Amino acid sequence: MTKIDFGRTASDYARHRAGFPPLLLERLSTFGIGEAGQTVLDLGTGTGSLARLLAARGAVVTGLDPAEPLLEQARRLAREDGLEITFVTGEAERTGLPSAAFDVVTAGQCWHWFRAPEAAAEARRLLRPDGRIVIAHFDWLPLPGNVVEATERLILAHNPAWTLSGGTGMYPRWLADLRTAGFHDVETFSFDVDVPYTRDAWVGRIRASAGVAASLPAPAVERFSAELTALITEDRLTIPHRVWAVVADNGPAVP
Repeated sequence: MTKIDFGRTASDYARHRAGFPPLLLERLSTFGIGEAGQTVLDLGTGTGSLARLLAARGAVVTGLDPAEPLLEQARRLAREDGLEITFVTGEAERTGLPSAAFDVVTAGQCWHWFRAPEAAAEARRLLRPDGRIVIAHFDWLPLPGNVVEATERLILAHNPAWTLSGGTGMYPRWLADLRTAGFHDVETFSFDVDVPYTRDAWVGRIRASAGVAASLPAPAVERFSAELTALITEDRLTIPHRVWAVVADNGPAVP
């Protein structure tokens, strides 16, 4: 697939991509994650969906992303929500941030874009002893005959190099990434939710995906959007999604 640049679709990304549901933070709270005063680094923060949920619970959050256009949207959304979040430009594999500076490192909907061994090692460097890492996803589910399945077929017709179709919203490989890096007490959980979309919002959501506006030239994106709009016959859609997360512990300080 061609180079992915979500900065090219920052406006659609901020407007149409459904953020993580608050229930994710309720589940993470059972691990002691998201507490008031806790220092959190959100890798690949994008427009700050997960960062804002954490900050709303009182955590002291830094969001990091390589795409400045996404961070501009993240800053705007945080201001609109009355939240104080520090957003910085950088890469997950080499953040440039101080060692042992964070209680929690999160990565929402982005681990597959990282060089996993380097990102996991960097997360361990950034975490305090007994700090925790969270990798979370919020994926649409292509089920037989549903609009997601039809949408994925259309993406592939316009972009055969796209490799993310047919997902189940589960990522067992990330568990191996974390164990290999030295994390332990690895646990996972998942739950499904339905997300309402209008037809126009769904088209905007799909434009803001890796297989469309983040990788295709503008004329191809316009053709795709017109075809997807024509494909959908209903104005109100219910899109099944799966939330999946893995939590792991950094371990005690080494004497």
